[in-house]
Amino acid sequence: MHQLTLAEIARGLADKKFSSEELTKVLLARIAQLDPQLNSFISLTEELALSQAKAADTRRANGESGALLGAPIAHKDLFCTQGIRTSCGSKMLDNFKAPYDATVVAKLAAAGAVTLGKTNMDEFAMGSANESSYYGAVKNPWNLEHVPGGSSGGSAAAVAARLLPAATGTDTGGSIRQPAALTNLTGLKPTYGRVSRWGMIAYASSLDQGGPLARTAEDCAILLQGMAGFDPNDSTSIDEPVPDYSASLNGSLQGLRIGVPKEYFSAGLDPRIAELIHNSVKELEKLGAVIKEISLPNMQHAIPAYYVIAPAEASSNLSRFDGVRFGHRCENPVNLIDLYKRSRGEGFGPEVQRRIMVGAYALSAGYYDAYYLKAQKIRRLIKNDFMAAFNEVDIILGPTTPNPAWKLGAKNSDPVAAYLEDVYTITANLAGLPGLSMPAGFVDGLPVGVQLLAPYFQEGRLLNVAHQYQLNTDWHTRTPTGF
Repeated sequence: MHQLTLAEIARGLADKKFSSEELTKVLLARIAQLDPQLNSFISLTEELALSQAKAADTRRANGESGALLGAPIAHKDLFCTQGIRTSCGSKMLDNFKAPYDATVVAKLAAAGAVTLGKTNMDEFAMGSANESSYYGAVKNPWNLEHVPGGSSGGSAAAVAARLLPAATGTDTGGSIRQPAALTNLTGLKPTYGRVSRWGMIAYASSLDQGGPLARTAEDCAILLQGMAGFDPNDSTSIDEPVPDYSASLNGSLQGLRIGVPKEYFSAGLDPRIAELIHNSVKELEKLGAVIKEISLPNMQHAIPAYYVIAPAEASSNLSRFDGVRFGHRCENPVNLIDLYKRSRGEGFGPEVQRRIMVGAYALSAGYYDAYYLKAQKIRRLIKNDFMAAFNEVDIILGPTTPNPAWKLGAKNSDPVAAYLEDVYTITANLAGLPGLSMPAGFVDGLPVGVQLLAPYFQEGRLLNVAHQYQLNTDWHTRTPTGF
């Protein structure tokens, strides 16, 4: 039962081959047995899951149907869930129980999804390895000595290890697509504004976007259908009709114009990954796609621009965690300044402190114009590059990451080395574009992903390309040994 995809679960429930309650019990037992190896969950919600499963079975018995009705999922632990700890992977929020559900949580619950728990993550979504969590590092099920990627590494590891069929994640600079690539999953970052950010604890407000992690493009289409849509509670939500993502999966790729940026194949890319990306291109050519070399000339400036903008927004967003209103509070402060200093010093880990300091510096008087304003101008140039490219092609293709998953702790003493792993993903966040990573092969037994980018609100096109590719390849069906 644990090998079933979301689509297969929907069919099995509809055909009464098993009940949601039976499936939920099987997966909860599997999590209890196997997750100690992975550390992919922060909180399990067995009682809630079983009550939701029973309710879903009752709804089906009364004639209701739906792809998510009775389907087990988990949420990255920065989506607020009413009455349940929402920690953001931080000591700062270790004691915080959200008083309401995030819009994404509420929408999926209304569709009948069953919440098994909250998944581990880099603290406040800051990281590329899922090693900065207060609750410890997450292990990659493909090799327990390696990272699963971050910051949605808990969701990725849990789905890759077949602890559940799909999970939510968030992507600020590649935090859905990068762990998807490193754990052999399909992960989708929607267009900025497509999925509500209300109740999603913010890291960088102009970059954050929620999205699905699953084994197949078909499953991502099902989960995105439940997540997407306009939300009046979110001022960044865009009132754009949500298409039927599953309906467009089977469209032909004949004549589809795919652009491959020459800047992607620089010295920083592992040549074995480059070979797998070229193999993916050949596979799509067989399906009728037309390949064209393109250029994204300002890509080289993306990492410095991102690592000014994101920390600047983080320093502002995280200023609310001061020991006064909610979250961690230090013991016996002598005065207000001592309360602020010690609460924040104790509550935030080293990576979060580093980014707050960088962001506060970039926004300070005398440096705002030199750093933050210049980074925003570069952001516009990157967006313009994409707009020019999409006048020539329908989809942009390249590697998701420059390297396969690295060993736990390998980059801890050099944060910049970890930041460079985001080189191919952050441009989509800076421009607000939708992006998808799908399995493309293995290097030294570790998964590799290929990334697809599309114009705004063309998630359906990304899912269509990925689905057609997956009908003709079997990388996405491979299971890590022992799981």
